[in-house]
Amino acid sequence: MTDPTPPEFDDAFRHGLEALLRWRRDVRRFRTDPLEPGLIDRLLDLADLAPSVGNSQPWRFVSVDTPAARAAVRANFEAANAEALAAQPSERRRLYASLKLAGLERAPAQLAVFTDTATAQGHGLGRRTMPETLEHSTVMAVHTLWLAARACGVGVGWVSILEPERLRRDLRAPEVWRFTAYLCLGQPEEEHADPELERAGWQARTGNGRAALSR
Repeated sequence: MTDPTPPEFDDAFRHGLEALLRWRRDVRRFRTDPLEPGLIDRLLDLADLAPSVGNSQPWRFVSVDTPAARAAVRANFEAANAEALAAQPSERRRLYASLKLAGLERAPAQLAVFTDTATAQGHGLGRRTMPETLEHSTVMAVHTLWLAARACGVGVGWVSILEPERLRRDLRAPEVWRFTAYLCLGQPEEEHADPELERAGWQARTGNGRAALSR
């Protein structure tokens, strides 16, 4: 049973949380050292603490471990990436081709994350008019795991250049599971507080997420 007394978060904790958020980076360059035994399980336990619409907890984390499964993911990425490269404006193709966009070759731990669109948990509460909140909930679990991993010195990279239905079939996931994210986890080769895409000249962070208008 958990202690019912709420904790007090002091300035030191708040400064640490800000540092965690600033140093939470999308990692693509990994060391191949295996992660500490049991660490992934602990991170998944923490991911389960994420908020979800109607307490539905629709996230489904699948560990991708076998050489055959990882080869299928890499083939998927290579095909999707070739299409993405061809779709780039001619003046950006060279820059796009130079980007490091995935850590699939070296990341020691890899997780495919799905949203169970048919989950009975939560009894549909809060998603009748916005069914997409199921996937939003899964993304919250991904972010929770990401911060927990970073706090343990583990880097996370989100691979999104994948064809979702092909990946679902290759991993033999149920048809009602919608692919949401593919995560690479491991010890980072490098540590940076700024995004790699910014360093590569692709896109700087703008910090313009605040609404321009007040209501």
